[in-house]
Amino acid sequence: MSEQLGSRLSPDLVLAAVRQPGDDTCSDVHIRNGVVAAVSPSTGNSGVAGTRVEALDGRYIIPGLWDEHVHMTQWALASNRLDLSGAGSAREAAAVVAAHLAGAHLAGAGGGDAVPGTVQTLVGVGFRDAVWTDLPTLDLLDGVTHGRPTALISHDLHCVWLNSAAARRYGVQVDAGGLLREEPAFALTRELGKLPDTVVDAWVQKTAQAAAARGVVGIVDFEMTWNRSPWLRRISGGFDALRVEAGVYPQDLDRAVAEGLRTGLEVAGGGGLLTVGPLKVLIDGSLNTRTAYCVDPYPSGGHGLLTVGEAELLALLLRARQAGFVPAVHAIGDAANRVALDAFEAAGIAGRVEHAQFVRNEDFARFGRLGVIASVQPAHALDDRDAAEANWPGRTDRSFPLRSLVAAGARLALGSDAPVAPLDPWTAMSAATTRARQDGRGPWHAEQALTRQEALTASTRGRGRIRVGDPADLAVLDVDPLTASEAEFAAMPVAATLIAGRFKYGGV
Repeated sequence: MSEQLGSRLSPDLVLAAVRQPGDDTCSDVHIRNGVVAAVSPSTGNSGVAGTRVEALDGRYIIPGLWDEHVHMTQWALASNRLDLSGAGSAREAAAVVAAHLAGAHLAGAGGGDAVPGTVQTLVGVGFRDAVWTDLPTLDLLDGVTHGRPTALISHDLHCVWLNSAAARRYGVQVDAGGLLREEPAFALTRELGKLPDTVVDAWVQKTAQAAAARGVVGIVDFEMTWNRSPWLRRISGGFDALRVEAGVYPQDLDRAVAEGLRTGLEVAGGGGLLTVGPLKVLIDGSLNTRTAYCVDPYPSGGHGLLTVGEAELLALLLRARQAGFVPAVHAIGDAANRVALDAFEAAGIAGRVEHAQFVRNEDFARFGRLGVIASVQPAHALDDRDAAEANWPGRTDRSFPLRSLVAAGARLALGSDAPVAPLDPWTAMSAATTRARQDGRGPWHAEQALTRQEALTASTRGRGRIRVGDPADLAVLDVDPLTASEAEFAAMPVAATLIAGRFKYGGV
């Protein structure tokens, strides 16, 4: 698309000599008042008196990337906690804890609760017990922690493994496994995150800057709290690295309505960066905990959990429609996806299904027909392939079904669910397009892969390419994402990231 600037539309910034993916020739992108004002053939003379020109030497430019599903505070906390993601068993996880405690004198690595005058709770993150051959037990964790309060959070946040000292400290009851699941786990995770605001905000700022360095311009933040307040505090303190859409949960819906909030509303005091996000409703659990609600029983028994009944979900969606909120319904199991789609249809409202990891064949077309976005996290397919094969045997051709959704007319929105997977859209897009990692394992259900253009479009809110009139939220890349090698694509070198025409990463 090309449009020449008239003299009365002199740009604030020209990004000179850039190419869009797949293009052989260079263009100049003209930005005025934070918006793409024109894309014109590059002439080598893009200067207008008083205009800043950035010569980008033939690099590639794309719309800025969005991570459509993040728990930002939890991601920041996880980045400063003990990493258990490499543990292949409960005993290995316990050994990691024991080794950490033995070396605790080394700078306090691994992040506990920074409460002066108390013994810190050791917090670990990222374990995946769904693929362990042994089981977590209270005795095992007690045996290596020697009375130090310890809480280990699973990679999907749906489970916490405690020792006896932590159970006493936080006043919770655990069985012989030492496990909390679903809402009790969420409640304890929130409690573990109650660190000084200055500490958490500094960690959030650091992780946001790292995201900007990967071409990210915005996130949908589903932190389980009244999320507007911490973001206003951060922005008033100077945070400006990303756009943020802050989700609302049902327990806060009355408050949100009373304050006149609705999805898409720019929040006063948010510096133009903070808007109200969707209404997040969790209706089932997760694959890792075998609580995702499924049509067929798990090999271990049971169908998982439907945590919000069908009538209650319909009432919430009707309330969302009345209040101007876009519903974002967490549904992982195939039965949960059916329940979610039924509710969308009955309420007469479009929205989002978060995850859509396991879908009945007869439900794929309903996403497109009902205008329901599939907000998916492609990296989970590779993280959970073994758990899926073990728990959904013979049916994994319709798990993490990206191609099936697109073929049925659904719109995809890619994300990470950080801290479940890293906040890096290139990791997500690589997983979506290859269905494999460079770890020696072949692709898993390669028939469900996306093309790179589809992945880019699903990571840029349906844009895919720069368009006149779009916000100048842009990422500049060193290589063409459509032709780069698989290794280059996954580790994409990002030269610069701009929000509203202002450099947040790179530039001069």
